[in-house]
Amino acid sequence: MNPVARRATILALLAVLLAGTRLHHFGAVPDASWAVFFIGGFYLSTWSRWAFPALMVLAVAVDWAVITGQGLSFWSHYCVSPAYWCLVPAYFAMWAGGLWLRRRAAGPGLVQALRLAAALVGSVALCHLLAQGSFYWISSSVVEPTLAGWWKNYSDWLLPYMRVAAMYVGAAAMLHVLLTRVLPQPAAPRAVHAD
Repeated sequence: MNPVARRATILALLAVLLAGTRLHHFGAVPDASWAVFFIGGFYLSTWSRWAFPALMVLAVAVDWAVITGQGLSFWSHYCVSPAYWCLVPAYFAMWAGGLWLRRRAAGPGLVQALRLAAALVGSVALCHLLAQGSFYWISSSVVEPTLAGWWKNYSDWLLPYMRVAAMYVGAAAMLHVLLTRVLPQPAAPRAVHAD
């Protein structure tokens, strides 16, 4: 498969994963949005200019479909406030973590696994800070925001979000190793020499 077709396939798979899990945000299958943006940053780094915005538009479109599908107004929904638009930099924090890891990719091994862990932890912590922090401080959902209240909310939800992102990114990493290292790669065609 050529590189463009490979990237297009990855983008399509990520879009399906994002839409499929975001439709049921609190369903049995956890929302993969954060992991999708991290994985996208890693695999679609050369397409960042348009792949990140395309996935962002898809995320908003799914939210709109879910909210309006319940007979509610998108703009007056509990989750949609001026803070909602802070999801753009929050999700870009995940994308940037994938970009950072891509630039340091060196194949499987302990060092690469540690880089993956560091990139994922840092990205999730920053994404959560932007997404949760903006909701806590900017939306009108919290009547009397305090630093202690914000910290409790941040720390209560950080590990669950970290666990979900790690689950999806870990599965993607195992699939990556399987497809690139374990399964036999097709041999390059040999040049035929005329004698």
